[in-house]
Amino acid sequence: MKRPIVTLLTDFGLEDPYVAEMKGVISGICSNANIIDISHDIEKFNIRLGAFILASVSRFFPKRTINIAVVDPGVGTERRGLCVETLKGFLIGPDNGVLVLAARTQGIKHAYVIENSRYLLHEVSHTFHGRDIFAPVAAHIACGVRPSNIGSQTSKMAVPKFVKTVKKKRAVTGEILYVDSFGNAATNITEKDLETVGLRQQLRLKIDNCQTKLKFCNAYGDVEVGEALTLIGSHGFLEVSVNQGDASKDFALKIGDKITFCT
Repeated sequence: MKRPIVTLLTDFGLEDPYVAEMKGVISGICSNANIIDISHDIEKFNIRLGAFILASVSRFFPKRTINIAVVDPGVGTERRGLCVETLKGFLIGPDNGVLVLAARTQGIKHAYVIENSRYLLHEVSHTFHGRDIFAPVAAHIACGVRPSNIGSQTSKMAVPKFVKTVKKKRAVTGEILYVDSFGNAATNITEKDLETVGLRQQLRLKIDNCQTKLKFCNAYGDVEVGEALTLIGSHGFLEVSVNQGDASKDFALKIGDKITFCT
């Protein structure tokens, strides 16, 4: 029998004991769980970045993988905890938007509000739901507990603005979700978004009151060295890039910037 896979994505870092505590809880409930770290270096409280990394990485794991994402500035408040069953696997974490990009990418089957105290630690702190709620829920599911036992089903999930694109005739507006170490600026805009509004080949990039023309390419090397371009990156989202350069510096792009592509 294959070992169940549980992934962890947090903004905890590795200096503190928090990640180890979560792993201890998971192992204590499901001793054969294969726990894999996605990242613990998400910028503190940056739900937008956590959502992008989760959506980008989780799709490459085998079916039935259980993904825990904890970027949770609202821990201890009335925000809910969710267990989302997708066509691919499971997403577990706070209902603050960190799960929703991955959920939409994978296709949502059911979403459950985490309510049943039977599947939590006996003592739940107000400040560490990653250890006390999300880790034990994930471990129980890894051991075969049905997600419907975790709590009541819901059709509502928090959908922050950074998940949404605005599509108009021959134009789509989104925002920068991630800037990698090469300076490629990834947006929340998908290839489907472009097709919906009929955008291809040559695009105009509009940032604030500035605009420039960019070639829509398949690869960075389709333009000259130092030339800007746009393409669908390896994560499935539209990127602004410069061949062997740094688009984030050339266009002064940062996470959260609004960006429009049009003809």
